[in-house]
Amino acid sequence: MDWLTAENLIALVTALLGVLVSTGAVWYERRVPHQRRIGYRVQLDTTIGNAAANGAATGPGAAVRRGFFNATPALRDATLVLLRIENDGAMSIGADHYTDGDDHGLTVEFEHRRVQAVVVTAPDHPRLLSHFSDSWVGPAEGDAAIQLPKVPLNRGAHYKLLVLLTGGPIGDPVSVDGNIAEGHVHVNHSTTPDDKPPVFSRVARTVTVVLTVCVVALAAIIVREQTPPPIGCAKGTLTVTGSTAFAPVVRELAKKYEKDCPGSTVNVTAHGSTAGIRELEASGAKPAKGAKGAPAVVALSDGRKPSGYPQLRENMVAVSLFTLVLNDGIPVETLTLDEIRRLYRGEIKDWNELVPGLHRPVRLISRDANSGTREVFQRRVLGRNELANSSLNCETIDDPASTVVRCELDSTEQVLAAVAKLPGAIGYTELRSGSDLKGLHRVAIDGRRPVVEEIGESPYPYREIEYAYTWGQPPADSLTSSFLNYLIRGSGQDVVLTHGHLPCSTPKGMKVCGDG
Repeated sequence: MDWLTAENLIALVTALLGVLVSTGAVWYERRVPHQRRIGYRVQLDTTIGNAAANGAATGPGAAVRRGFFNATPALRDATLVLLRIENDGAMSIGADHYTDGDDHGLTVEFEHRRVQAVVVTAPDHPRLLSHFSDSWVGPAEGDAAIQLPKVPLNRGAHYKLLVLLTGGPIGDPVSVDGNIAEGHVHVNHSTTPDDKPPVFSRVARTVTVVLTVCVVALAAIIVREQTPPPIGCAKGTLTVTGSTAFAPVVRELAKKYEKDCPGSTVNVTAHGSTAGIRELEASGAKPAKGAKGAPAVVALSDGRKPSGYPQLRENMVAVSLFTLVLNDGIPVETLTLDEIRRLYRGEIKDWNELVPGLHRPVRLISRDANSGTREVFQRRVLGRNELANSSLNCETIDDPASTVVRCELDSTEQVLAAVAKLPGAIGYTELRSGSDLKGLHRVAIDGRRPVVEEIGESPYPYREIEYAYTWGQPPADSLTSSFLNYLIRGSGQDVVLTHGHLPCSTPKGMKVCGDG
């Protein structure tokens, strides 16, 4: 198995680790809080004793006393603790959820210290104080623990205990114990007023560190791994001719192939699908002097070649979409199939017939007879040939017998420039050509627009398979064969997709291309 390399295994393991950590973090954040939970935290633990005789306090826990505290010898080692008890889970807690006994719900213990007095506050939830009624005796003076009543707590509800203690220094452990049905009591590690809050939580830090390690490992592998040249690189010179609609794809691919395969030259000379087929036929029938084998020529055609070229071998490349384009002076976004056919039969001479009040003569800007784009338009949209050429400058009628301006141009770029320039002009083009030109816009057919992702599902008619033709079967080690593999099955698929075509070698493309 070629893929079973050390680099691939490391990449797979790090990727899986990243996914598992992310999934685990999400599970922890979502699953754990969905319990009954009571959290507690010490928000204040400070001394009010240990005063120096001269009023200057020294050492940890020292304080300066005045007034009542200074006059009360029993408070020489006193401390104050502010304890917050809260429902930090996702479920409410009722009195019946406390299971420790009939008379109390939670027990607060102060290690090494004795309780002298306690104050209960609940400024955000004052109704909670009703559970600390006269029936709640509270701690006896000198106890080391406080038994709290069974206080119902809704989500987010809390109350606080301000406890006066003696007998021990600040910082001695404070714990809250109790049993909760389908839940538990735990220390809440939220910050106290004097603490500096962390930028990230512990879970966030863990996830960030692990994912960073994974990304760095994968980046190191990618940087280390050099992209190998396409399989079967060949040297020499190749000519790619034919379709002007597919020419932008081939030009970009030619540059990439020359970069990936040093020593190769790919010349793109697009003059139309039919002209390309004829050029290939001529090169094969009369090879250049000294040439051996099949000519290094590939002809691209929008649709199948005409009959009468038995030596040419076809390769399906991609499904191409085409579109009608209209001068921006005509505010029409969609035309019905019937309206398009009437326009190209010369039955609609002025746009006023489709847009009342807008008087603009119809100008049909078409491709010449060598164009595959025109042949597809005639076959897939019109169902017949276009009218005869009636104008040389695309503006005025030269043939007195014609009723509408129709001119023929040599390339897609010329058609787009003419449509953008001439009022009332309409033409056709490959989908992505001319997307940056101003002065024209695409026109939907029967309300449907050409969308690559919908090829094979939408009934949009103006589409065709792009074919690559060679003279016979080129040798496997030839530049012709290598470039075709690059175009059809190699890195060229990405370029084909970015230009708005569906490669025939993709799963969806295979079905569409197979159906024809």
